[in-house]
Amino acid sequence: MTITLVTRARHDLLAALGAVRRASDAAEAMFRARAEPPSGPVFLLAIGKASVEMALAASTRMARRAGAERLVGGVVIAVPERICPGRLPSSVRVFAADHPHATQRNVEAAESARRAVKAFVGEHGERGVVWALISGGGSAHLTLPDGELLLEDLRNANDLFQRAGAPISALNTVRKHTEQLKGGRLAALCWPALVDVCVLSDVMGDPIDVIASGPFAPDPSTFADASRATREYGISAKIPGVVEHLQRGERGEIPETPKPGDGIFDRVNHRVIANNGVAVMAAAEALRELGYEVVVESRWLAGEAAAAAETFVQRVVAGTRHVNRPTAWVLGGEATVRVGDAQGRGGPSQEFALAALIAIERAAGERNEPSLLDRIAVLTYSTDGIDGPTTAAGALVLPGMARLAREGGLDLHAALLAHDSFSVLGKLGALIVTGPTGTNVNHVVAAVVYQKP
Repeated sequence: MTITLVTRARHDLLAALGAVRRASDAAEAMFRARAEPPSGPVFLLAIGKASVEMALAASTRMARRAGAERLVGGVVIAVPERICPGRLPSSVRVFAADHPHATQRNVEAAESARRAVKAFVGEHGERGVVWALISGGGSAHLTLPDGELLLEDLRNANDLFQRAGAPISALNTVRKHTEQLKGGRLAALCWPALVDVCVLSDVMGDPIDVIASGPFAPDPSTFADASRATREYGISAKIPGVVEHLQRGERGEIPETPKPGDGIFDRVNHRVIANNGVAVMAAAEALRELGYEVVVESRWLAGEAAAAAETFVQRVVAGTRHVNRPTAWVLGGEATVRVGDAQGRGGPSQEFALAALIAIERAAGERNEPSLLDRIAVLTYSTDGIDGPTTAAGALVLPGMARLAREGGLDLHAALLAHDSFSVLGKLGALIVTGPTGTNVNHVVAAVVYQKP
């Protein structure tokens, strides 16, 4: 290995990271989509990690093309770090909310949004247009417990599902049936106004009923599905209030969420303005321009991060037999981490990077090919800039890093078992820190492989 190879890998993978960040920029996505609301008085509603950026782009476009006077009101719910006082029109109120764990101010923000939408629709009726801007994180921002449930009930369920490594679809099924504004219920509140929804998708396949728990989308799931999810992931005994609420719904004591075919959705239109595929292709194109032969993985990144990393590295290593020039593999999606009772720190992107580092070292030993350690580099990145409950967005595993870890006495396997990727990757200088990015189109992974010396 040479210092030049490490420098090249760092430069090229960071160039791919830059391309991903530009492609997933929320404001740019709004402008690329030429998003514009239908005619009529407009109420702007923006939720999620990209809410401020999308709202700024929307209000700017209205001022230039649609007529600023049409914007008669609005609510933006955002994490405090992204709020920029004075930049949005005075008719739009901004509320701070937290993520990923909802707090009382999330509930207050969601209730304020509910009241404001109801008042707008009451005044303007079918002439009104609710211009909804939705991005990942919107579920937390619209937290409003239903029935006799408390915020603590919802927080416990959310935490338990995440620690169990459940997919977002399972968690959101429960959210839709325990809260007031999810699963199409916000669309019902908006009837008979027109609803135009711009979506920055953080869910693979762009299912509008899952993104932000589908506040404006028909909900195909049921109370029974939600109950089944709590049992499948072994958490029902720990959330008795939630289970009792779901059972009441199963008995018909609580109305179901609006279903496909309901007439309220005749006046709702969704359009996805950016997604994970856009970010993946941006990374691929950047690496292609740098001279790599690029393989874009057709399968999504899914399941346990460590297992997904093992599989990915196996495919990359198998491909090294045919490497005649630098080659790159690019993958997008969302992995999970089944934390259990482990006390380590990390997130899916960091755990993927740590597991990939271990898998590269294992492959080098199994193939009796030490040079593999010095010829493979891996980038993992969470586009929202926040990977799990840490300050890191992902990691950059450079050639030779497994050898450095061993020489430094770092136990990579123990760190993986403890789900403590943040600590060990930090000691290796591998962490990527961007801070909250104001967007969210899920995770991107890229690996580069160089020829044998």
